[in-house]
Amino acid sequence: MAVFSHTSTIHLSHSPARTDQRVLLVEDNEDNRTIYSTVLRYLGYEVIEAEDGVRAVALARSELPDLILMDISIPGMDGWEATKVLRADPTTRAIPIVALTAHALADDRKRATEVGFSSYLAKPIEPNAVVAEVRRWLGNGESPTRTGG
Repeated sequence: MAVFSHTSTIHLSHSPARTDQRVLLVEDNEDNRTIYSTVLRYLGYEVIEAEDGVRAVALARSELPDLILMDISIPGMDGWEATKVLRADPTTRAIPIVALTAHALADDRKRATEVGFSSYLAKPIEPNAVVAEVRRWLGNGESPTRTGG
């Protein structure tokens, strides 16, 4: 089941542009993965996809994306643990990681900050909100905005 309404309208305020910025999308729901990756690719981002935490960690280490969109409830290694692993690794600790999760309680947000997520989007998440968050971290095709960690 997709996390947004079928009547959603996606408003793309910028035309597609080529960029060398790469986003690792970690999402076990195929519909969500397809929707988010399609919109991001349309906007010129390269999208790398993972369905579970183990693969997400491996891809983050090998591909060094500019941003990671991480679902929390994923098979194998959940998003909490995957983020802890990535934050402990000097090669991946500076990559911004955005939580995409149905865990929307105040304690979940606090835990996300403690674990090392850069920001947090609570499901259901409209594609426009995902795009806005990616642009917040990466801009509209400019060089990546990474913070040390």
